[in-house]
Amino acid sequence: MSLTELKVDLPASLTEDEAKLLLAVKLYEVGKVSLGKAVKLAGFSKRAFIDVLGRYQIPVVNYSADELRQEADQ
Repeated sequence: MSLTELKVDLPASLTEDEAKLLLAVKLYEVGKVSLGKAVKLAGFSKRAFIDVLGRYQIPVVNYSADELRQEADQ
């Protein structure tokens, strides 16, 4: 996995840790990173990150209707 460094000037009201968490949440929400990668980016445990997703009403598992049917048939 290759990494790219990003430097951003943050507003005084936002800490670096908060920015990392918000970035990880959004990247996970739109499907750009896996749960594991989002957890690492945020610097959280998996359980704590799942709790954060719940607070933002972001599903941990987001299956399409077809995927749910396939799972049910197995």
